[in-house]
Amino acid sequence: MTGEPAPDSLQSDPLHDAILAAQLFIQNPLNFGGMVLRGSSPARDALVAAIAANIPTRRLPTHVDDERLLGGIDIAASLAAGRPVETSGLLTEAQGGVLVVPMAERMGEALAGRLAQALDDKRVALILLDDAREADEGAPLALLERLAFQCDLTHSRAHEAELQDARTCDTAPLSNDALSTIASTGAALGVHSVRALIHASEAARAHAAISGRDTPERADLEAAARLVLAPRATQLPPPPEEPEADDAPPPEPGETPQDNDQQSADQKLEDKVVEAAAAAIPADLLEQLAKGLAPRQAGGSGSGQKRKSGLRGKPLGARPGMPRGGARLAMIDTLRAAVPWQGVRRREAGAGQDAPLIMRKDDLRVRRFEEKAARVTIFAVDASGSAAAARLAEAKGAVEMMLAQAYVTRSEVALIAFRGEVAEMLLPPTRSLTRARRALAELPGGGGTPLAMGLHAARELAASVRSKGRTPSVIVLTDGRANIDAAGQPGRKQAGEDTKAAAKAIAREGVDALVVDISARASREGAVLADAMNARYLALPRADAKTLHAAISARESV
Repeated sequence: MTGEPAPDSLQSDPLHDAILAAQLFIQNPLNFGGMVLRGSSPARDALVAAIAANIPTRRLPTHVDDERLLGGIDIAASLAAGRPVETSGLLTEAQGGVLVVPMAERMGEALAGRLAQALDDKRVALILLDDAREADEGAPLALLERLAFQCDLTHSRAHEAELQDARTCDTAPLSNDALSTIASTGAALGVHSVRALIHASEAARAHAAISGRDTPERADLEAAARLVLAPRATQLPPPPEEPEADDAPPPEPGETPQDNDQQSADQKLEDKVVEAAAAAIPADLLEQLAKGLAPRQAGGSGSGQKRKSGLRGKPLGARPGMPRGGARLAMIDTLRAAVPWQGVRRREAGAGQDAPLIMRKDDLRVRRFEEKAARVTIFAVDASGSAAAARLAEAKGAVEMMLAQAYVTRSEVALIAFRGEVAEMLLPPTRSLTRARRALAELPGGGGTPLAMGLHAARELAASVRSKGRTPSVIVLTDGRANIDAAGQPGRKQAGEDTKAAAKAIAREGVDALVVDISARASREGAVLADAMNARYLALPRADAKTLHAAISARESV
């Protein structure tokens, strides 16, 4: 297939849109920054090969280090020559071209920051190959912000793409009306990034160039909105309003019918561009937006917070320091720090070129690692009242479903039940599904609602979990109607005050929390409790275990 713009009948096809985006990208790679190609498929491989046929392309190793990326000192050559021997990095070798980055969804923050700086300096362009399978995974947001095109080729079949180099073509800058249309389309889709709007305007110009037009027209604006703005949408565009003829506002003083016609034409252009962008929103994203869920903003819920470690985890760059207290010596990095100074040190010491390597304390480097703390989800379940059986059935099912994923997400689950005058931990943090089922089988129900006791027990368990280096999150299943105070005495007024104090204590400690309102109808008490806990609120009056599990997972992933 050639690089001609896709016909109208194919404009919503992901593969044809990806080919068109690649055609625009090769016109000015450094200006567009690059592309994100999601989903491993033969079509993606063919598209990368077509781009490589038009632009010098290098492939970035999966575990590239700083020396290979940025350049540095060749240790072996320097020791042999007795003087510093520098090497060039990939960013220098690929200057003005494209770096293809495989497994971008696993990229660390340090590498993403260095590549983002190279993009800002317009040294290279990037093609990120994203093989993430979960909605809460993906390439680093710092890079997604800087790359013009994001294409999903997960379900695309193999297709040969032939891209035509048309970089000699140029078009006039966009008019103010066209820029206003792009800005309005971005606002309608919830795209507030200035970079995205700039990329969209440049895409409109490039699309006009490959179409042989000197000035961008409506089709160029629609293509830019479809390719650049639609994949970044965070909301559904509002439906267009059609005012009645009798309700039309009177003309302003000095306004002519031609002015009204021009305003009407501009509004119609904006509506058409918005419609074209909305039609190109991916189906899964459209479904998430319809449910009120935003696209991925950060890491998923399967693992806890990142923390630095000196012993295990994902390797990070070495840092100056002494190899003590469990820290390990980074020999290569230590030599790399010492080699450039050998000439100066030998002259100071009056030693010859054959003298041994002179080391200083400042040369020592120690290894650093980053590991993710295990996540512990604490369920605090209201087991009181006449509807306890239904509530406990939901909790049992949700706990079992989350435990089934424990070995994949490296998470644990704990269960606290509160009823009558007590709150007890029925299930300490565990990944054992057999142990959980045994504890859940005889979970009792009925009695009063000591909600304050349940919240205190959940907060204490969360503090214990955090002290062991793990990340706690609390999920409270209740209707929010407490009638037993923290001392175990009946009375709604005091129970409400104690509950509010316990909720604020959880908020002060910054524990990630979710309140699930399981009353027959969404209650005001549940929303008030969530607000006091600084927690998310989820009303599920008629949720089974599967719905509850899906809702909790969706809420934790945004």
